[in-house]
Amino acid sequence: MPLIAVLLLTQFRLRRYVPGIYWTAVVVISVFGTLITDNMTDAHNIPLTTTTPIFAGILAVVFAVWYAVERTLSIHTIVTTRREMFYWLAILFTFSLGTAAGDLVAEQFSIGYGPSILIWGGLIAAITAAHYALRLNAVLAFWLAYIMTRPLGASIGDFMSQHSHKYGGLGLGTTDTSYIFLGCILALVVFLSVTKRDQTPPEVIESELAHQHGGLRHADPAHQEA
Repeated sequence: MPLIAVLLLTQFRLRRYVPGIYWTAVVVISVFGTLITDNMTDAHNIPLTTTTPIFAGILAVVFAVWYAVERTLSIHTIVTTRREMFYWLAILFTFSLGTAAGDLVAEQFSIGYGPSILIWGGLIAAITAAHYALRLNAVLAFWLAYIMTRPLGASIGDFMSQHSHKYGGLGLGTTDTSYIFLGCILALVVFLSVTKRDQTPPEVIESELAHQHGGLRHADPAHQEA
């Protein structure tokens, strides 16, 4: 908890997007969100069929309150501390939900890690197709796909780390799998820091804010997220 508090305080105080700080916060929050689910399941014996709808409900409430207060869920308009607080709450509970949903499908439903990866990956592909082919709202498509990446990641992690023959794990172990993921994240952060490909152009931010507020043309993108 102290580490999360320090990272988020640093993130909130920044006046621009810094990939290293942002992605470090994401990683730490992902671990914390996963531990919440694992603690409820392993330490308190709360079944995944219970934790999954609980976290889905909490996440839905976060989005509902966020939209009711701000009238937008677009990450391009996260230009205030309050909007960023909603954003990080959403991130936390997507990880908790993703861990629960991933384990529910792969283990409790006995589908296995490999097929589970295909299911979540297929859902992301379907959302992407719906956005580009059927004009699904961009903000809705983003958050739906974002949420699906969490159980996908959990399934990939379990597939790589677990020794279970029943569910089809490769048996690399938690430590080796963690190092592999950490290496991928570091490579991504370096790539984004150099290329800046994940940074939203200022004109896009101003355009969305203008559309939201009916003419507002200037905004301070102090808390812009990737």
